[in-house]
Amino acid sequence: MTITLERRRTGWDIVLGLVLVILGFMVLGNAVLATAVSVLWIAWLTLIGGVMMIIVALVSIRAGLSWSTLLGGAALAVLGLFMLRNPLVAAIALTMMAGAIFFVTGVVRIGLAFTVPAHKWVFILGGLVSIVLALWILLNPAAATLKLLGILLGVQVLSEGITLILSGRLRIVDATATKDNVDPATQNAAA
Repeated sequence: MTITLERRRTGWDIVLGLVLVILGFMVLGNAVLATAVSVLWIAWLTLIGGVMMIIVALVSIRAGLSWSTLLGGAALAVLGLFMLRNPLVAAIALTMMAGAIFFVTGVVRIGLAFTVPAHKWVFILGGLVSIVLALWILLNPAAATLKLLGILLGVQVLSEGITLILSGRLRIVDATATKDNVDPATQNAAA
């Protein structure tokens, strides 16, 4: 049995896509609130993930305690608590990390432009946009902190909705079943 991925669009994909587009515009409409909510969401997920890692490490004492799992869980739990107690500092840290990621991505894209001559200008343009965005974030952290994470979340939700509307979702398909249903005219032409 061969399994492949196939992109299909159903009516539910269009409905979900429209809901995501509406939510994306709502998030973009209030980027500051979206930033605050996303920082708190990340903080809670970090805290819960850390506690879960600590529990897994302590439960596996008989099988040989995994100190790295225990220490990683403790570090995540402390980070989650820190983010919950200081959401503004957490937002600044996440924004600075996003700026650094944009900068590195831009430099890599410009570097790739010289190895892929066919699409050189696309990579250079994308790299320059990433670097300009990174410099805006890193040189203007006060303005970027309040809105950047919310804007990124809104754009992501909006693009997910548009993607669902236009092309649907990936689904797992049994490729052997489609081979058995080959058109007889195609099969006779191949023979």
